[in-house]
Formats: sequence, structure tokens, C-alpha cells
Amino acid sequence: MRLRKTMTAVAALLVIAVAPGALRAQPADRFAAIAPRMQEFVDKGEAAGIVTLIATKDRIVHLGAVGKTDIAKDRKMRTDDIFWIASMSKPITSVCIAILADEGKLSFDDPLARRLPEFAGLVVNENGRTVQPSRPVTLRDVMTHTSGFGEMTSREPHLTLAETCRKLSQQPLRFQPGSRFEYSTAGIDILGLVVEAVSGMPFDKFLQQRVLDPLGMKDTSFWIAPAKESRWAHPYRWNAQTGKLEETTISYLYKTAVTDRERPPLGGAGLFSTAADIARFYQMMLGKGALHGGRILKPETVAEMTRKQTGALNARPGMPWGLGFCVVEDPSKMAANSVLSPNSFGHGGAFSTQSWADPLKNLIWIVMFERDGKGNPDNSDVRIAFQEAAAKGLGQ
Repeated sequence: MRLRKTMTAVAALLVIAVAPGALRAQPADRFAAIAPRMQEFVDKGEAAGIVTLIATKDRIVHLGAVGKTDIAKDRKMRTDDIFWIASMSKPITSVCIAILADEGKLSFDDPLARRLPEFAGLVVNENGRTVQPSRPVTLRDVMTHTSGFGEMTSREPHLTLAETCRKLSQQPLRFQPGSRFEYSTAGIDILGLVVEAVSGMPFDKFLQQRVLDPLGMKDTSFWIAPAKESRWAHPYRWNAQTGKLEETTISYLYKTAVTDRERPPLGGAGLFSTAADIARFYQMMLGKGALHGGRILKPETVAEMTRKQTGALNARPGMPWGLGFCVVEDPSKMAANSVLSPNSFGHGGAFSTQSWADPLKNLIWIVMFERDGKGNPDNSDVRIAFQEAAAKGLGQ
């Protein structure tokens, strides 16, 4: 009996020894080069903390974090930390408009004043003279930054969305509608009030019910919940004179706290989010409007939003505009776009957060860190280094 037990044990060991893969080294993480490359920026004091993510339309293939969320409190950065995503809010707001278009409740070519009558009296400032618009401003103009809207000239912290738009309606347009491209965060803020007027719901509630909840974007909001505030990635500014990062404020919050729910839901640059939440949004877009069986947009609407809309107008180098999305037409025009295929789309944020989707390669690239004052955030050294390190793992 003892001999039989011994033989059985030996046989079991032999099975383990020759099991598939037992004699082969486990494959190394193909994205292992990303973390040390990102850590270099932290060690040099050029970034506080960085979260990186790569996904396909079906799954996340890389998610990592290095550095600190809050340097003063020495809190380690986590992959689920919450960032102010600034202008990365714009595509999300634009999807709300597109949902209403899919439902036949509005058209992209509707005059803005048809939805918001306070904009019926718009005038244009031409060389110091006030003239009438050559044609009405349309929703498409607003979504492509060709409307003529500038930015808010003065703003109190707790203006409502309606009060914000009323002030904007009293400012002259900077040029004739459709005549040129000029980026306008305030213009996208106006779209939030359009959503309210057409849907009959507060903008933030519509966004929550029609986009965030269906996509499982549980950490995306205009306000960080007090229970999540410790996960807030603090903003920093690069001081070129000292060569150091300094904690700074987010001017777009107008001196309010990140938890202050009296601040209005401003769709131009007001959202906070995580890398994983943003990945879900772009997985939906790569999925032609659907994610995990739930549909947000019609496929033809996704195609319309992510195609070049600005014609011959100059926007950014190699990057014209779709409806709320920036489109990469010529990746060679900017170093950070070199990994992207033509017709990729996405958006960056003022403090260097970035999100880009490549339909040809079925890839989503996201890098999240909070740094202002060190060059073009769309073409940051951190974004370029992240993509270079990842490209090797992708075989590019």
C-alpha cells in the first residue's frame, strides 16, 4: 500500500513537470517598458504621477500607475485615481447632443437660436465695428469651433448654466460663423444648455442617465464626491525658472473646491474622470456606438462625429475637427501622433491628459497626468515616451 502511494505521488509530480508550459518560461509583460519610462519623469521631478492605459474595443490590455497623486501627502498614485480631464470633456458633451440628434429631437444643422432663443440677437465684431452675422450660428458650428464664440470675459464662481449662457449670448462673435476655426471652450459649455432645453432634463442628469451609467463610467462627474476626494490627482504647474513642479489651482473651477456642487456643469472642460472610465467611452466609439450590447449612438452618427468637418479651415497641425472630436488627418505633423493612423480621433486636456482612438489598429491610447506650463500638452514629452515604450510591446 505504501509503495502504491509513493508511486502515485511520483506520477503526480511527473504530470506537473510535463504539464503544458511547465518547462517554459512564462511570457514577460509586453508592456513592461512603460512603467520605468514613466518613472523617469517622476524621478526627474517633471511629473507627479502618471496613469497609462492601452485598450482595444473589447478589453484593456495595459493599465499602470507610477508616482504620487498628492506630493505633499506622499500618496502613491493608483490606477483608479481621478483626474481633471479638462477639454477631454468636449467629446463627451458632444455625444449628448448626438443622442438627441439620433432621436430626431434636434439636428446638427439647427440654428443655435432655435434651441436657445437668447442667442437670436448675436452680433459680430469686425475690426472694431459691430455687424450682423452673415448667417445664423448652427450647432455644427459650435461643435467644430467655427461659430465665432470666444471665451467668458468675466465669470462668478456659482453662475448657473443658464446664467453663463446668457452672458455668452451678450458677447459679440469674434468672426462670421463658419469663416474660420477658433477653439472655444465656452462654445461647448453652451451645448449643455441645449441638452437641457431639448431633453427637459438638467444637463448633468442627462449625461449621467444616457452616457455615464450605461457605459459604467462610475467615477466621471463634474464634482468629485467627498468620499473620493483622496483619489483626486492634484494639479501641478512646471516652473521653468526653478525647474520644478509647483502645486497649482485649476482656473476653470473659478476658485471653487473640486467637491463644490454649486459650480455649474460646464461641458467644455468641467469633468473629472479616470483612465478606465475614459477607455469605456472610447470603446463605445470604436464599437460604432455600442458597448457590451448596449447602444449609445447609431453607427452612422459615430462616423459623422469622427470625420473631418472643417474643410480647408486651419485648425491644428495635421488635425482638423469633427463634431466635438479632434481628427488626426496627417500623423506626421506632430510627433505625439506618429503612432496613430489617419482618421484616428480623440481629445487632449489643458493639464496634459490625453485620449485617442485608432479605428484602423483597434487601439485606444490614454495617458493621465496633471501638469501645466511645459509646452503643448497634446505633444508632451510624457505622451511621446509612453507611446514609444508601448509601441514596442505592440510590435509597431
